[in-house]
Amino acid sequence: MSLPPEAVLIKQGAEARVYKIPFGATTAIVKERFRKTYRHPVLDEKLTARRVIHEARALHRLRKAGVDTPTLYLLDAAKSLIYMECVEGPTVRDYINAGTLTSDQETTLAESIGKSLATMHELDIIHGDLTTSNMLLREGSNALTLIDFGLSTVSSMIEDKAVDLYVLERALISTHPNSEPLFQLILDSYAKHWKDGKAVQRKHDEVRRRGRKRTAFG
Repeated sequence: MSLPPEAVLIKQGAEARVYKIPFGATTAIVKERFRKTYRHPVLDEKLTARRVIHEARALHRLRKAGVDTPTLYLLDAAKSLIYMECVEGPTVRDYINAGTLTSDQETTLAESIGKSLATMHELDIIHGDLTTSNMLLREGSNALTLIDFGLSTVSSMIEDKAVDLYVLERALISTHPNSEPLFQLILDSYAKHWKDGKAVQRKHDEVRRRGRKRTAFG
């Protein structure tokens, strides 16, 4: 299946292009992973197909477990394409940066993020790029939707889950000044919704200390 001429490029990153296209009676998002010209063509084809399949599987598993992700419409591994629901609504980054959050709204947002990440990690899915730009709030319901699992991996290691949280913490600090209380609310929600959450939280404290030492001493 090839992309139709009506496909509109809306984002281009280091790993993939993202398009918006007509899809039957609705609109879909299509993610196309790049082929790496520096790799042997056969190896590259296998690795790229594996990444596409892995991303699609992560979306399916999360949605089945109750985490809001874009609905998977179609997977074309041979052409490195994933067709999925086009979720309308602002990113959490824009929602926070609007500067209009009340205390109750902040608590509700943190609760949703913490619960979704706890479920994700309970499934041993590591997002790999947790930022507020990869979280949407559905238009109408304001339901939190996790997106962009292109760098996701599968791991049962507490350390990997703690690093995932640390990536989010660093993203919050760099993008949203004075967001430390929000991140703490996210951690509290995370620990509340998963039996291993406190263990990950403790490991996150270790990861954070190591990160601060690297920053201080290079």
